[in-house]
Amino acid sequence: MESRSASPVRVLVVDDHRTFTDLVCLALGGEHDLVCAGSAHTSAEARRLVALEAPDVVLMDVDLGGENGLDLTEELTASHPGLLVVVLTANADASVMRRAAVVGACALLPKDGSLPDLLGGLRHATRGSFYVHPRLLRTLMAEQDPARRTSPVPSLTARETHVLRLLAEGRHVSDIARELGISVHTCRGYVKALLAKLGAHSQLEAVVAAGAFGLLDAPPRH
Repeated sequence: MESRSASPVRVLVVDDHRTFTDLVCLALGGEHDLVCAGSAHTSAEARRLVALEAPDVVLMDVDLGGENGLDLTEELTASHPGLLVVVLTANADASVMRRAAVVGACALLPKDGSLPDLLGGLRHATRGSFYVHPRLLRTLMAEQDPARRTSPVPSLTARETHVLRLLAEGRHVSDIARELGISVHTCRGYVKALLAKLGAHSQLEAVVAAGAFGLLDAPPRH
């Protein structure tokens, strides 16, 4: 998916801390390509505002003070096809990040990250790419998924590994195709093969799975 339009991208901020949502909305007000579409502090408010305001992106905290932001992410991405959800987590726990990928998030960011990181993650999402903050990606590589420890590590070709590493950087398929000097169709074929080998249903889930297998820090094959 390419950038949706020349109009500012409308972002709904979902967090149970009002100070945080106020600060993020204030920051969005200073950007030319992003605008705050509102803020919600409970799951019920978020559902209502998504239906009422039709935001392009939801910035979702994992912890909604007794409510689970990942459950809400799964619900909203199922009920509003095309809605992009960028997940914020204060807990760099690999199992949380793996679930975020499974329920349809398009980006994973640390809640204690910088404002430029947060805005950059939102922009990655609106360009149709996906993004895992480098600090969270390192956590995934260090803390392998217990369910995968007894599974054989998928065997990737050198080209598949190259595509995977570029995907992990948040690069769009068309950008990867240009860098590798191949067609977008061919590049999508590599992505499809990666999803199958990694047992993933999305590009973000593939990157998370690759991190759990330790594939992103392994030396490339020749």
